[in-house]
Amino acid sequence: MSHVVHDNKKLLARVRRLRGQVEALERALAADPDCFATLTQISAIRGAAQGLMLEILDGHLREHIGAEKNAARRTEEIAAVRGLLRSHFK
Repeated sequence: MSHVVHDNKKLLARVRRLRGQVEALERALAADPDCFATLTQISAIRGAAQGLMLEILDGHLREHIGAEKNAARRTEEIAAVRGLLRSHFK
């Protein structure tokens, strides 16, 4: 069973929290927002998105790389994660 399916409830809760933060930012921007409060909301959204990514990445590393018996497949998975991380941190 995939770690994403296994942790489905926890991951969906994170996504819902993230959606709530984005909706709050949208409401704030539609009004007369305080700059610092807006920056704080954006920072919280970024943190929530990164937390979600790290949660899924952690499971992927454990289940799809660490537990992979086939060395060639493991190398492919590592290359894919490295590419993802390189584009993420650009």
